Amino acid sequence: MSILEHLDQLTSAPGEYAVQKFNDTKQLDDWIMPKSFTSSDVNDDLEKDFRNSITDVFITGQKLSVSTPEHLIGRLSSKPKEVLEHIYGIMSTTLPDDVISGELADLVGFDDIEIVAELLASRSYFVNALSGRDRSIFESSTSEKAKTGTVAASLAPQDVRRRMEETLRANASRPLFTGVAQEAPEVLPHVYSSSSMMQGGLLSQFGSKYARPLGTTTHNYEEYEEIIIPPAKVVPPRTSERLILVNELDELARGSFPGYSSLNRIQSIIFSTAYESNENILVCAPTGAGKTDIAMLTILRVLNQYRSPISPSSPLHASIDRNAFQIIYVAPMKALASEIVRKLGKRLKWLSIQVKELTGDMQLTKPEIAETQVIVTTPEKWDVVTRKPTGEGELASKLKLLIIDEVHLLNEERGAVIETIVARTLRQVESSQSVIRIVGLSATLPNYLDVAEFLNVSRYKGLFFFDSSFRPVPLEQHFIGVRGKAGSTRSKTNLDRVTYEKVSELVRQGHQVMVFVHARKETVKAAQALKDAATIDGTLEDYNCEEHPQWTFFRRNIGDSRNKEMKQLFDLGFGIHHAGMLRSDRNMMERMFEARAIKVLCCTATLAWGVNLPAHAVVIKGTQLYDSAKGSFVDLSVLDVLQVFGRAGRPGLETSGEGYICTTEDKLVHYVDAITSQNPIESRFISGIENALNAEIALGTVTNADEGVRWLGYTYLYVRMRKNPFLYGMSRDDVAEDPRLGQKRNLLVMTAARRLASVGMINLTEKTNAFSITDLGRIAARYYIRYASIEVFNREFKPKMTEADALAMLSMSTEFDQIQVRESEMKELELLMKKIPCDVKGGTDTSQGKVNILLQSYISRLPVEDFALVSDAAYAAQNGGRIARALLDIAISRKWANVATVFMGITKAIEKRLWPFDEPLRQFDLKADIIYGLENSREEYSPAELASMTPVELGQLVRLNERHGQALRNAARQFPTVTMTSSLRPLGSNVLKIAISVTRNFDWNAKVHGSGEPFWLWVEDHEGIEILQFAHLLLRESTNSLDVNFVVSIPTDIPPPYFTIRFVSDKWMGAEDELHVSLDGLVMPAPSHNHTPRLDLPFLSRSSLRVPVLEDLYSARLRDFNAIQTQVFWSLINTSMNVLVSAPVSSGKSLLGHLATWTTLLLHPKSLVLFIVPNRTLAAQSLLDFRVVSNALGVTVESSSGESCFSPCRTSTIRVVTPSGLLEAVDQRNLRHAKYPSLVVCDNLEQLDASYELSISLLRHTTQNHPTRYVGLSSSLNDPMDIASWLGVEPTALHSFRPTDRDQSLTIMYQTFAIPHSAALFKSMSKPAYMAIKNVPTRESAIIFVPSRSHCRTVAQELITQCALNTETERGFLPESVPPLYVEDYSARLQDPTLVDFVTRGVGIFHSGMSRADRNLILGLFAESVVRVLVAPRDACWMLPVRAGAVVVMGTQYVHLERDGSGPQLRDYSLVDIVQMQSRAVRHDAPGHFFLFCQAEVRDTLSKFLAEGLPLESELLDSSVFEEWYKERRRDGSIRNKQDAVQALSFTLLARRLVSNPVYYDMEAGSQNEVLSRIVDRLEERIL
Repeated sequence: MSILEHLDQLTSAPGEYAVQKFNDTKQLDDWIMPKSFTSSDVNDDLEKDFRNSITDVFITGQKLSVSTPEHLIGRLSSKPKEVLEHIYGIMSTTLPDDVISGELADLVGFDDIEIVAELLASRSYFVNALSGRDRSIFESSTSEKAKTGTVAASLAPQDVRRRMEETLRANASRPLFTGVAQEAPEVLPHVYSSSSMMQGGLLSQFGSKYARPLGTTTHNYEEYEEIIIPPAKVVPPRTSERLILVNELDELARGSFPGYSSLNRIQSIIFSTAYESNENILVCAPTGAGKTDIAMLTILRVLNQYRSPISPSSPLHASIDRNAFQIIYVAPMKALASEIVRKLGKRLKWLSIQVKELTGDMQLTKPEIAETQVIVTTPEKWDVVTRKPTGEGELASKLKLLIIDEVHLLNEERGAVIETIVARTLRQVESSQSVIRIVGLSATLPNYLDVAEFLNVSRYKGLFFFDSSFRPVPLEQHFIGVRGKAGSTRSKTNLDRVTYEKVSELVRQGHQVMVFVHARKETVKAAQALKDAATIDGTLEDYNCEEHPQWTFFRRNIGDSRNKEMKQLFDLGFGIHHAGMLRSDRNMMERMFEARAIKVLCCTATLAWGVNLPAHAVVIKGTQLYDSAKGSFVDLSVLDVLQVFGRAGRPGLETSGEGYICTTEDKLVHYVDAITSQNPIESRFISGIENALNAEIALGTVTNADEGVRWLGYTYLYVRMRKNPFLYGMSRDDVAEDPRLGQKRNLLVMTAARRLASVGMINLTEKTNAFSITDLGRIAARYYIRYASIEVFNREFKPKMTEADALAMLSMSTEFDQIQVRESEMKELELLMKKIPCDVKGGTDTSQGKVNILLQSYISRLPVEDFALVSDAAYAAQNGGRIARALLDIAISRKWANVATVFMGITKAIEKRLWPFDEPLRQFDLKADIIYGLENSREEYSPAELASMTPVELGQLVRLNERHGQALRNAARQFPTVTMTSSLRPLGSNVLKIAISVTRNFDWNAKVHGSGEPFWLWVEDHEGIEILQFAHLLLRESTNSLDVNFVVSIPTDIPPPYFTIRFVSDKWMGAEDELHVSLDGLVMPAPSHNHTPRLDLPFLSRSSLRVPVLEDLYSARLRDFNAIQTQVFWSLINTSMNVLVSAPVSSGKSLLGHLATWTTLLLHPKSLVLFIVPNRTLAAQSLLDFRVVSNALGVTVESSSGESCFSPCRTSTIRVVTPSGLLEAVDQRNLRHAKYPSLVVCDNLEQLDASYELSISLLRHTTQNHPTRYVGLSSSLNDPMDIASWLGVEPTALHSFRPTDRDQSLTIMYQTFAIPHSAALFKSMSKPAYMAIKNVPTRESAIIFVPSRSHCRTVAQELITQCALNTETERGFLPESVPPLYVEDYSARLQDPTLVDFVTRGVGIFHSGMSRADRNLILGLFAESVVRVLVAPRDACWMLPVRAGAVVVMGTQYVHLERDGSGPQLRDYSLVDIVQMQSRAVRHDAPGHFFLFCQAEVRDTLSKFLAEGLPLESELLDSSVFEEWYKERRRDGSIRNKQDAVQALSFTLLARRLVSNPVYYDMEAGSQNEVLSRIVDRLEERIL
């Protein structure tokens, strides 16, 4: 023991050693005396020590302290043993000080960084001292040594002696137990590592690097440097470990592991967690450790949870409910996805579980998705899928298990996508309160705790870490960095040389070697280079395999191959393998190598991914490979290296394997650090945050900055920002001050949001930090377009563009930035440019020009020779179609007709590889001879013209026989063509409805057309620049025709000469048509000037009735009349004139009608009043209202129809009649003894249909000689003059108010959506609907109108989910003041138990399909504000007797099913329905809020009519009711001639509207008699 050590122990802080050895004071005294120095136990050390006295030890001079390695060991001994050994290993190398200083700094840590210089200054002394020391020194605990205080200034011998004595006595007197507990390092139960460092993870001072594995050695040679990492020591089994035998498993699991006797060690350890729990799992294990089988266990867990009891005789698969769940397996590569599908599909086939691939290459239809239980996809595809709320996006709704393979890809560019999909899944779990299990599979990770936190994995239950010692075959790794600049001749020569040296050495030892290269041509070149080097070296015989017993057999087989290189190389013991070879040749190579008939196999990485073909050693020759996605050479990914190294070692045949990676000198450290997990994996999320944020805003999951901050909290970025703030632009102080990084996250979100807003992808409200998606942002999210590309498009997009302009802009997309121009390709690009049809801006000199040329070459099907160009062309085509689709949608959203047509052609050109000028029938699978004959015929024929010809004629046309003519005719008849017709329907002085009928004109073939043919239909202006209205429609097999209505504005000064209706197929090139709609002679109705201004009059009181009985009866309901009631009171109550009141909804019109009824009956006892309402629902409501008052007045109230309408009455009588009942009554032949009414009240005239109009017209005709008064009540109309004339109303008795004249406060807000009518639309509407409800005052109720009953529950659930997300409670909309027991009591009375979950969360559902008791109960709870939100279908707006503070109309379209089976058709809500829904928000005692969610293109039309009044036209001519009535009258002689017919029709509203708006009825302008005469002629033609 040295003096320094001895003194260090004596003067150290109290420890076990000091207490045991020096607790005797006499011993201390003896030691301090000078004679102690003569004792034999220290004499030897004194002879070796250069110091003169003990005080020299305490001299603080710089030279002594620097040159004393013993002192440094004291400082370092607090480090783990592995660190000291590693330091010794580094310092014992021949590397210069400046090379190793950085590694030493990482190892000693930031606190001791100053001793690095001291270590290097005394490097040799330290190494020598270490090499001679006892190993126990490394294990001594010296945490107390570090606490040694600074030495006092005085070094006089007496002072030194005094201090030593005081320190030693104090130490001796201290107790053994101090009472202070030291925090023990965290021990995780499932971390299996041969190194103790892995429990804590030894990081550098910057948190950026981990220590290299123990035993790592470095060797320097002239041509290269080699770092060798030995296999890790096997972790001994724990006492609780045992292998799980397959025959111990239940039937489900046992049958899914065929051929297995037991699970391996890793699988056995994880089994209980994977198969017997729903814990999220992260498994970090080496390649080849059986992680796929762990995934299988979690899949079987899901299957087990969805089993139901079955009889013992039934097969097991019958017990699984396959429609209740779906499982997603996210694999990093398409090749691996295919392999996973094959493996899982084979093993789950016995359970009838469908496993399918969903990638960019493999699409699934909606039925295929529905019948598939396990879907294997890539991160990017799953990101795209989950951005869609429906279709493929519906996968996410049934998702129960998400398996993410190769999670360590978080560290690469694609890592941002993994973060996005995991964050989205975690948010879905939270929002839907569903259970989605996440399983992460990864190679060995250094910072696995961070990844576990990100995946929401419990570190004590679901985290499993296994280091490289768990490889099936231990692997020795060799990292070789060749000298010379990357790409130089020296570097290439050294690479060839070192590859040969390592391969030849391995072959001499009798091993097989796989040499991996990165291009197909390189496989042959690498094998030739090895052969040439071996020939020069005289070792070629080592590779010969002729002694193999099957060599002759294989030699004969290979003779059948056409591959010359493969034959020649086989004779010498070499093989080649790449994806460009024939499948048979590849299979042959695999069999030969497996049989050891080949010593060296030169192959590409596809072999490592696709085929399980191990070898003793693998050699990766070079790490530069061409990436077609980036258009340049990139570094081989760590994932590929791990996969290749996974092929080293043959399980069951060898006990070891070797992996070599030969790279350039500058990349050596990168690969060593990455493969040995020295660098913690970091987040790459910030690089793509704009695109990810845009996707979430488009989905509606992020609508403001706070939600964006919460969203970032689910990302791996958030985890790593707290652990390694320096890398993300923060300091430790930032984290200390804001541990949850709220400010940093807010900064990231707002910065990204401002960028998105600057290019128009979102709307950003700075005051509230609220976000909303725009059409542009939604399109970018849907088509996966980058934010940077949108910037380019905004700059280049113009309303008018040629095909050349459009292709040039498409080629500028940043998705193509990786494609670079290379000198070697210039010649071929120039040749291609001469053959393509469109000019190329920039030529071959720019990357945009190159992309343009490749896209056009791809469409033109031109052959490309250069291998790199082939890859670039495939990449350009794959992405070009997607980007062109996005640009098409952008053009349509901007309503640019010209450029939309251009991009429609380009999109289909890329997808079909066909130019618009090519023969369209090329899209069918016709023989080349037919197409050739068609293209070279003398005349050009359209598919429609060809379809009209006979097979013989067609055969002659293409110079072939009739059979070929028949094939051509079949194709032509199946080519999508339509016939379009249009009608003009003016709705006002400047509003025109264009009614279009599209009729299918082709034969349907399910194989050709699938389930439907999508197409675009739009109206464009006469210049072809602007799209006025558009629709995206679907033709189905059952569809014969579709009716579409477009409403456009017409300038009143100079109307356009015509409009163009354009039909364009979404899929078929050349399937398009156009129809010119001439506006010549168009006569629009004159503007209406008949609206009554609302006067500022004092409100009349109830006493104005001057009927005390009525005043008393209405005292509870009426105090004062409102402004409109006051203004019309006199003419309605105090005169006998016919009156028409057209006023806003809920302005008290019906009350005036009731009062007019009562006053009439009181003035004329025993008289009859007919109260006409449009339907039975309103009739029932009117009966109830009248009966409240009738008993007190002695008035009879009854519902009538037919003859009873005019039967005599004994008392004053009110008969409530529907139009159909009235029509039956007035249609009687003999009404001589009828009781004619004194008053007829026509309510809800805005709902005037053919029956209503015909019945009133006949009644007016019948009572023309009787003093019957007519009162019409209607919602605000934009032109009420003809209605007034029809009812015989004088101008002074016409009261027509605009919708804006209402007394009550009503706020109307519009929100538009560009998503077609689908489940996706309603999912995207749910968040805005929730916000609308939330923004109304507290305790206010809301009514939500949806298209149909089927939407009620879906929307109700979405609203509850949104509420849970925002309020973080389970009460939903239930007011805090309502106790749960109160709700439960009412809920128990519901006859439909499925409504309970909604009611207990404050949401009610109301529709006619419910029982009356449930409807009344829901309405009662709504009236009491227990149910705050009421969801009702469109048709329930006429049944609802309640109002609300907010009314939300979610969509203005519904699906209508025709009775003739022609398939569903999309129809618009009627304006009358929308106005009725609006009325539910009009309240007399509080303001109302009306929210209308509609398609963007109809907003202007709806807002115009809701502000100016409804259009009202006659429906007689479109109704069979009128035609049948006319036939009957002709038959019974009531109408004998044309004059009688004109006379009868003159009483109709039609007669008046034919004069005012003749174009609407396809008539020319004329007098009333003239137009009626033409109508009669038309009717006579129909009858005949």
